[in-house]
Amino acid sequence: MQKVKEKFFWFLTGSQGLYGEETLKQVVSNSKVIVEELNKGGMLPRKLLFKPVLTTPQQIKRTMEEAVSDEGCAGVVCWMHTFSPAKMWIGGLSLLNKPLLHLHTQFNERLPYESIDMDFMNLNQSAHGDREFGHITARMNIPRTVIAGHWSHKSTQSRIALWMRSALAVDESRNLIIARFGDNMREVAVTDGDKVEAQIQLGWSVPTYAIGDLVNYREKVATSDVDSMIDLYKERYDFSYSDEEYFYKHTRDQARTEIALEQLLDDIGATAFSTNFQDLYGMEQLPGLAVQNLMAKGYGFGGEGDWKTAGMVRLLKVMGEGLKGGASFMEDYTYHLEEGNMLNLGAHMLEICPSIARDKPTIEVHPLSIGEREDPARLVFTGRSGKAIVTAIVDMGSRFRIVLNEIEAIDPPKGFEKLPVARVLWRPLPNLVTASEAWILAGGGHHTAYSDGVTAEYIRNFAEMMQIEFVEINSETTIPKFRNELRYSEGYWGRQ
Repeated sequence: MQKVKEKFFWFLTGSQGLYGEETLKQVVSNSKVIVEELNKGGMLPRKLLFKPVLTTPQQIKRTMEEAVSDEGCAGVVCWMHTFSPAKMWIGGLSLLNKPLLHLHTQFNERLPYESIDMDFMNLNQSAHGDREFGHITARMNIPRTVIAGHWSHKSTQSRIALWMRSALAVDESRNLIIARFGDNMREVAVTDGDKVEAQIQLGWSVPTYAIGDLVNYREKVATSDVDSMIDLYKERYDFSYSDEEYFYKHTRDQARTEIALEQLLDDIGATAFSTNFQDLYGMEQLPGLAVQNLMAKGYGFGGEGDWKTAGMVRLLKVMGEGLKGGASFMEDYTYHLEEGNMLNLGAHMLEICPSIARDKPTIEVHPLSIGEREDPARLVFTGRSGKAIVTAIVDMGSRFRIVLNEIEAIDPPKGFEKLPVARVLWRPLPNLVTASEAWILAGGGHHTAYSDGVTAEYIRNFAEMMQIEFVEINSETTIPKFRNELRYSEGYWGRQ
């Protein structure tokens, strides 16, 4: 995926000076082994960097200051090899504004029953050293994730990797620029929101650009570059047409828009964007194929001026980089309400990302009754089956709320021969009736960010790191329980 910055994580080990030089040397050696083995394990999306063992308040504070100021550091992992008096950590932890993982582990996996002595006990004190550290982070109410288990276990490493991916999304969020071409679709509530508050709480900068800016970039695109883009389309997608001249004219227009749009986004440092079919002055088509291909490259997108969903799609792209699966802009479009077999058909006019396609997508050109422009080229495909999520960030007026629904995408029982758009058919959990009622009660809108690459835990971690309200709809959800959850959530987050 393009546009992802190189990041890493610091590994901080706590101890104290009372144990003597020999013990501290062993602490250093053991910590280095853990870092080296975790990096070699192949599960972590980014490298851990070993930092000197911390034994004094001055060291800890200085190290945290350096972590905060290092733009490459996306978070810190803390582990107490021995007992490390937690008052030493107060000064440093009060400065930390990056994701914190408290890794509750120990160097040895098993007790050496026959040889264990007090030297061994003094060296391997994570069982109570980490509880001391845990107390101070709880008392200071510091957002953190706690992972317990032996560092060599694949289950532990997979959880560390998941935390890293959520932390990378936090780093992306705090530096995210979402370009809006035109404003929000007129009179629509849920896709709009407080852009100032989004920058304060989420770090998102959401500037607007005139569609004329994009038109100017389009005029500068060379014909040879359009030819090259068409060649790339031929490699990635099937072409379907009855009128070759008509097809290529409209597809080349999308290629020109893609090249211009990517150059403009690159020039302003944006990794997400939104468009609006009510603001197309100077454009021949509503961007369709252009948007889909840019999403496939890693950009976030939201239709109809929906900048919040554009940001969420980008964060899902960052979290899921290198994982099996994809992420896309999505819309709850229409239902199948057969009793006992209720389904949701997700789609949009044009802009669903091919990263979630079941089969090789096809480029087709069809009329579009919205926007009063030429017939746009677009990718047509059906999404693959399997577990997935849909999530949305909602402006509740006084705060932001992330709503998530676990779903099961399915293979359609019949084809969609007359539906010329990309689509996904899914069964919301626990069922469509409960899921849709809960979603509406939570204030969730019709646009979502869809992923079959990441799970609810990634988003839950992100929300906790960012101190954003999070509500989840899953197989265990009932409406009475969910209503109470919203009340409890309102009681907590409404006071923040």
